Amino acid sequence: MTHLYQVDGMTCKSCIAKVKSELLKLGEITDAEIQLTYPQARLTMSSHVSVSTLQKAVAKAGDYKITNAGGMQVHESGGDQSKNWLKTYKPLLLVFAFIIIVASMASFRDGDFHTMHWMHYFMGGFFIAFSFFKFLDLKGFADSYSSYDLLAAKWYSYGFIYPFIELGLGLAYISNWQPLVTSVVTVLVMGFSSIGVIRAVMNKRKIRCACLGAVFNLPMSTVTIVEDLLMVAMGIIMIAGLA
Repeated sequence: MTHLYQVDGMTCKSCIAKVKSELLKLGEITDAEIQLTYPQARLTMSSHVSVSTLQKAVAKAGDYKITNAGGMQVHESGGDQSKNWLKTYKPLLLVFAFIIIVASMASFRDGDFHTMHWMHYFMGGFFIAFSFFKFLDLKGFADSYSSYDLLAAKWYSYGFIYPFIELGLGLAYISNWQPLVTSVVTVLVMGFSSIGVIRAVMNKRKIRCACLGAVFNLPMSTVTIVEDLLMVAMGIIMIAGLA
């Protein structure tokens, strides 16, 4: 069986070597793939090893902490995979659900449902909510974002600027300020951001998705691609409707 874990405290190749060495000393672990990006440890076991046992092992290597990577396990049955998928993405699904409900309620005017109004409220709520989670740990977000975003990888400070861009877009949508300009900026920003996401997923990189900042350990997946491209598609629809 193979499990994925998050290991906090590693900063260099020396850390990787020390952590791997201690983990492989456990007889039940037959293989250990360690990296600096999330999830940092991919452990193959002949029999299950508890997290507390793993923690004792990595503690011998230094000031490191190992935890389950969002409850993810590789090579599970279909039922277990579905349960773990829901558990892993529950925060993201809840955020989307709340935004959809609020946007829908706000879009009913005089008994009629206005699609364009709904899109304004949805996108405004999306950007404001997602920027909020990023602001909770700006540095943590910047670290995660720089691991896959093309611009943040070359210009680390962009990771600190990006949440402000999202917040600005959210406020612009809610207040209906320059809707055409706002939609164009959305398409450009989210379209460019999606390139790094798509590349990471296509390369099967096991890293943390920074969409909800560093608060939740969400793995990068096609869910992230859909999220980004949905914003791009809605932005294009709004541009077409305003043109």
